[in-house]
Amino acid sequence: MPSEIISTGAVPALPEGDEAELADQPAPEIECRLCTVPPALHSQRLDKVLAVLVPEFSRTYLQQLIADRAVRRLAGTAVKPAARLAAGEQLEIELRPTQQAMAFVAQPMALDIAHEDEHLLVIRKPAGLVVHPAAGHWSGTLLNGLLAHHAGAARLPRAGIVHRLDKDTSGLMLVGKTRQAVDALVRMIAAREVRRQYVAL
Repeated sequence: MPSEIISTGAVPALPEGDEAELADQPAPEIECRLCTVPPALHSQRLDKVLAVLVPEFSRTYLQQLIADRAVRRLAGTAVKPAARLAAGEQLEIELRPTQQAMAFVAQPMALDIAHEDEHLLVIRKPAGLVVHPAAGHWSGTLLNGLLAHHAGAARLPRAGIVHRLDKDTSGLMLVGKTRQAVDALVRMIAAREVRRQYVAL
């Protein structure tokens, strides 16, 4: 039976605090990061490997790095987008930080947790809480709170968030705590095995 995510726009909005606008900060220097392909990613495509090794960057941004030949094997050879990598290979990634990546920081906040185990979090998101950092909301988001809630979130794409709710919508949100859980939830949502039910008041 499909699972249900019930959302409603009826909860009063939370007061907004002062946002830390990263746009006003000086641009950071380019970072060259050396990463090793783990056994679990053996024979995976380059884009999928990068999504795990540097989860603070979006897939679109990582694809641009590949196109710009900013991802190289340790020997200095640029890696082609369709290349499949072997466990133990070392990659040198020339990272040019974005506002989104700089917003990937832990900020403690009170999360209303409906369920938690070693694989999964179910969070009651209140109206007024932004899910992902974006222009105008570079801090105080659910993603920032998840990074503070458990250390493993920093190793997951979008800190384990697999779906969205608008800022002014309240409701339950599914969050993976492991890569396996994140991938399984994404597949279930894509296959429509998770049903979303909205209540408008």
